[in-house]
Amino acid sequence: MLVNKSITVFDFETSGLNPEKDQVIEIAAIRCMGDEVISEFSTLIKFDGNLSPKVIELTGIKVENLTHGLTEDTAFRILNRIIGDSLLVAHNAAFDLSFLHHTLMRLANRSIQNSFIDTLTVCRDKLYYPHTLNDVCAHYAVTLDGAHRAMNDVYACWEVFKRITQEVNIESYINKLSYLKKYGPPKWVPSYAKLVATENKYK
Repeated sequence: MLVNKSITVFDFETSGLNPEKDQVIEIAAIRCMGDEVISEFSTLIKFDGNLSPKVIELTGIKVENLTHGLTEDTAFRILNRIIGDSLLVAHNAAFDLSFLHHTLMRLANRSIQNSFIDTLTVCRDKLYYPHTLNDVCAHYAVTLDGAHRAMNDVYACWEVFKRITQEVNIESYINKLSYLKKYGPPKWVPSYAKLVATENKYK
């Protein structure tokens, strides 16, 4: 565990996979110090478009569920206060960081500067394929009920993070992002990210 380090574990559910044109429809985040969760935030976000059958199937979120969600601007203002200057943690952080960047650029013409740890990058180094959050949770005997709802995923990621910190020098993974060679690097990453090309390991 990173002693005396404030950590925010966060997750987005989105209307699609393209952060330049799609929107975050659900946010969840927990702010942690040591082993303790000191605050949490979760909300659905108002959305005027249509959701694909795939998104509805994956998340269980329907357009009518978003009618009374927070406005995007309000939701991200609150998220910014939760995050502060903390270390960000996410599973497949390249995805969530990219949506965070593009949303902040659209709303406030600024990006993020926070350091981060990607639990997917750690798991690609340590574990055999597959590396979905569901699979990683199964490996570490972490319960994940209701995957692809943001707060469920956040707490599962937090439990995985605590377990992997017992096995690796977690500080060596700060700002490190791996990507699969066959797909190439992500379209956007923070300028301070250390990109590493990798391949899945199979039994």
